[in-house]
Amino acid sequence: MASEANGGVVANEKGAETVGVGRYVEMEQDQESNTVKSRLSGLLWHGGSAYDAWFSCASNQVAQVLLTLPYSFSQLGMLSGILFQLFYGLMGSWTAYLISILYVEYRTRKEREKADFRNHVIQWFEVLDGLLGRHWRNVGLAFNCTFLLFGSVIQLIACASNIYYINDKLDKRTWTYIFGACCATTVFIPSFHNYRIWSFLGLVMTTYTAWYLAVASLIHGQVDGVKHSGPTKMVLYFTGATNILYTFGGHAVTVEIMHAMWRPQKFKAIYLMATLYVLTLTLPSAASVYWAFGDQLLTHSNALALLPRTPFRDAAVVLMLVHQFITFGFACTPLYFVWEKLIGLHDCRSLCKRAAARLPVVVPIWFLAIIFPFFGPINSAVGSLLVSFTVYIIPALAHMITFRSATARENAVEPPPRLVGRWTGTYMINAFVVAWVLVVGFGFGGWASMTNFVRQIDTFGLFTKCYQCPPPPLPPGAALLPFPGGLANITMPFNGTAELPPAPAPSPAHFFRHHHRHHSHRL
Repeated sequence: MASEANGGVVANEKGAETVGVGRYVEMEQDQESNTVKSRLSGLLWHGGSAYDAWFSCASNQVAQVLLTLPYSFSQLGMLSGILFQLFYGLMGSWTAYLISILYVEYRTRKEREKADFRNHVIQWFEVLDGLLGRHWRNVGLAFNCTFLLFGSVIQLIACASNIYYINDKLDKRTWTYIFGACCATTVFIPSFHNYRIWSFLGLVMTTYTAWYLAVASLIHGQVDGVKHSGPTKMVLYFTGATNILYTFGGHAVTVEIMHAMWRPQKFKAIYLMATLYVLTLTLPSAASVYWAFGDQLLTHSNALALLPRTPFRDAAVVLMLVHQFITFGFACTPLYFVWEKLIGLHDCRSLCKRAAARLPVVVPIWFLAIIFPFFGPINSAVGSLLVSFTVYIIPALAHMITFRSATARENAVEPPPRLVGRWTGTYMINAFVVAWVLVVGFGFGGWASMTNFVRQIDTFGLFTKCYQCPPPPLPPGAALLPFPGGLANITMPFNGTAELPPAPAPSPAHFFRHHHRHHSHRL
């Protein structure tokens, strides 16, 4: 590439014209001035650099799942928990790279046709449509929207679960109502271009929370009689594995984050760098909490429930609440875009009109969070059934099919690097990703996570008022209840199932009467 023209056309050595993707001047930049207001807005609001994309990827990736990873370690065991984090972190970075390559390929082709994206946000289903046709578009749209819908649901559930550990005067369902209304304010954030300060603050908050979990667990030490028996059951093992699959499958918004960048080509290694940083948070925190509490985590899917209440824990809860609000916006914003395009308001310049039009998207999210408040198990279910296809299988297959012909490989905007073996190596890696995730993630993981999810419904029921809350205090006169030893002999663990004491053994007189009556009937 020798030079760059104003319109984004680049002349190469052969004289042919190609288009440097994304080399246009954004609308906001056209109207910039040197006032203090515009400078402050640019500092906090308008982000399109590689650093902004890194903060967005890292902040969006870790989110509330940080609090459920110790729960996954109790299901997997320490060694498997660490290995699955490293393995799925690498696999997630690879498929995010594939998505970025397909985005650049699609956008370059469209810009060669003089398409203008200054008032249009490109999304993953449009990339599939442009490269592979409407059937791929429909499949990608269905999986992506469903995943983002439940991703938003999980954030609301996490908000209610966390705030309960500061204020338990209200049950978790009531807190879900409150935070549903709070998170609805994300309709006023136009796009990922405007998440600069939020992404930065979100990563600071999760960094604090992760290191609080690690340090507080080490200071607390191991509980009396701690046991680390995992893995014990295949259902629990694959449930934990799919939760980690979900952890590093947060790149369903990769295309939208790339589109917000001034130079989308710089995204290729950003997700990998974000994953490496996230591993410095998830590995120490999950390992430390599991070391301290062991099998107790099997009935405490939120790690904060086991740590004693201190100002530091309250700070972690508050920071995670704010971060979950941010992550709700990350997951919901692509849904807002799809809805805007459906009703014809995506290119509207009025922020208030767009915000009002977006509100119907929040209602089903709010409702589903009240129906399925199963913090922890829902992560695994979403990971196995939705994340497995949305961010692993579909991108790998789409890359293989897009570049299956020799002509497509020769004209590719971004050919694979030599490090992975060029096209042959890329094809082999993609085939492995598809096979592994289809069998282990969707197959075994889907069976295990849905078995666990149905078990939660059977135990707690739908619309449960307070999922995994401690039992209420014993009422006065509990010893007068008709149970041997009184109500004190009934234990109520955090999994919500009451364990009644065994019935007393029958007396010899009772046995004689029963035996005599039975014998008389036979005569």
